[in-house]
Amino acid sequence: MFCDETKIKVIAGKGGDGSVNFRREKFVPKGGPDGGDGGKGGNIIILADENINTLSDINSQKHYRAESGENGKKKKMSGKGGKDLLLKVPVGTVIWNSEKTMIIIDLNKNGQAFTIAKGGKGGLGNQHFASSVHQSPTFAENGEPGEEKEIILELKMVADLGLIGMPSAGKSTLISHISNARPKIADYEFTTLIPNLGVVDLAHFGGSHSDSFVVADIPGLIEGAHQGKGLGHKFLKHISRTSVLIHMIDPLRGNPADNFIKIQRELELFDKNLVKKPLIVAINKIDAVREQDLKKIEEELKSIFQKKSQNKKSKLLPQKTQPFSSKIFRISAVTGAGLKELLFEALKKIKEYKSKTIKKEEKTQKIKSKEIPVLKPHETLVKFKIEKVIKHKDHKVYVITGKRIEQLISMTDTNNPEGVQRLYHFFNKMGILRALKREKISFNDIIEIANKKIPYICK
Repeated sequence: MFCDETKIKVIAGKGGDGSVNFRREKFVPKGGPDGGDGGKGGNIIILADENINTLSDINSQKHYRAESGENGKKKKMSGKGGKDLLLKVPVGTVIWNSEKTMIIIDLNKNGQAFTIAKGGKGGLGNQHFASSVHQSPTFAENGEPGEEKEIILELKMVADLGLIGMPSAGKSTLISHISNARPKIADYEFTTLIPNLGVVDLAHFGGSHSDSFVVADIPGLIEGAHQGKGLGHKFLKHISRTSVLIHMIDPLRGNPADNFIKIQRELELFDKNLVKKPLIVAINKIDAVREQDLKKIEEELKSIFQKKSQNKKSKLLPQKTQPFSSKIFRISAVTGAGLKELLFEALKKIKEYKSKTIKKEEKTQKIKSKEIPVLKPHETLVKFKIEKVIKHKDHKVYVITGKRIEQLISMTDTNNPEGVQRLYHFFNKMGILRALKREKISFNDIIEIANKKIPYICK
């Protein structure tokens, strides 16, 4: 089953807990604490794979959890790290946040990988907390929880050439004739319910084996497609990545020129960038149309762009629609007539488009390379905020947020007095105690961090 969008929850592995252990062997002098560290939790990695064409496998499961790290062991032995979980998705998959308001990453190249959820750090064993004044620590860190996220995966197919047009214009027949794709073909509208991808090898048409490109058959569009009619939203998004569009005209359906305008308007209403793409116009089914009718259709199509070039205002055609070449291609997807000429024109346009894109990317990279980033990792980690103060009858609760302090408390056993003592060491070091005193905190008030509550015991 074809699937181009799904929502999943990813949970990285928890870090293993540090061990509390002491060596008490007869012939080992000065044994002391020897608790090992916990292993790191596994990451969840998403990989773009060109051998996958749908998100169906990912959609079969809604929760993905990586392996947790093992707990530390005695004799200073660290626990085993958790295995990473690798999720393979098609090239062209966009990863959104759960509200679909921000793109996290766009995986548009084969082999591109992204760590969507990082595994938690392993907790330190009690061997690390021994000192000259505290030789027998009975405290070890807990493992850090792994990152947990809800994400939306959306597939936008990556193709060099996109075939668009009204239903039954012959797009599926064409892609089956020119590529290795084998879509369902029937004599009724909306036969194609999913986009189809195929590879065109121009060696079969007298060209070189090195001249090949990927073509996408976009299911038939109708008026109102940008509002979702005829599954318009599902189809239109797959056009966004194509380099060049071939607009296939059905000469046997209504007014071909009017149908052309309707489709171009739908493209603009969905995404204005779609009508800026290089455009090739091809009239299909020439084996079933008289010569005089073909000439009439060509004249009507050319007149649309003549009006546009003369700056005549027209509400019919989007103003940013790219003018096609003076030649309108005549083809028959059934007999193969005119296909060679059409495909070589498509290859030419694709190469021109890619050349322009590469130049733009190189220019952007030069600009970015001149910008020297100022990195302040320490400031990011140590920063904290007293979010709010909740007043009760006999005490107050001070809610504190901050990446580093939340990480520390998640790795601390607050039921262990030594663990609480260590937290207060960091409270003092990070300036949290000074900030709380400025807020008039009193003995036995409560400090709340990441839903964990600790009594304020300073006087």
